[in-house]
Amino acid sequence: MRKLILGLVILFGIAIMPSTAFAQVKTIPTVSDEIIALVKAQWAANIADPSNVAEAFKNISDDYTEFNGAYSTRIDGKVTSMKFAEAGAKDPSHTVVAEMLNPKVQVYGDVAILSYNFAGMSKDKDGVTEPVRAKSTRVYAKQDGKWKLVHANFAVDPQAIK
Repeated sequence: MRKLILGLVILFGIAIMPSTAFAQVKTIPTVSDEIIALVKAQWAANIADPSNVAEAFKNISDDYTEFNGAYSTRIDGKVTSMKFAEAGAKDPSHTVVAEMLNPKVQVYGDVAILSYNFAGMSKDKDGVTEPVRAKSTRVYAKQDGKWKLVHANFAVDPQAIK
């Protein structure tokens, strides 16, 4: 009987050992987590202070390019993009909430592609809120050990067109 009880105790210990061992392991952030965190930090900076364009653009490469629904041509360069952002920061309308829906990160060595649906809310000078929706793709490249946004395509969600 003692051998049976000892055997059960050992078997039980072996059964629960992996769960207790893994509970102590720290979660290592994946590239996907890093990329999504960069975007959310950029949004948070923009919501906290829309006029602090430098903070929102700190993880953007100097040779950044962008397509968006406001212009029919590609915007070339971080400097040019920042000019538009600084001018837009003077508009009393601003984003009050931003969410990333259906994110997918594809990693190819030192390149990561993030695609997602953007869902947000903006507020105008009179306090009126309006939903904002878009389909977005961001391309990141690892430069000097840091992920930098090198290209983005922000397209209007077809359902957002009135």
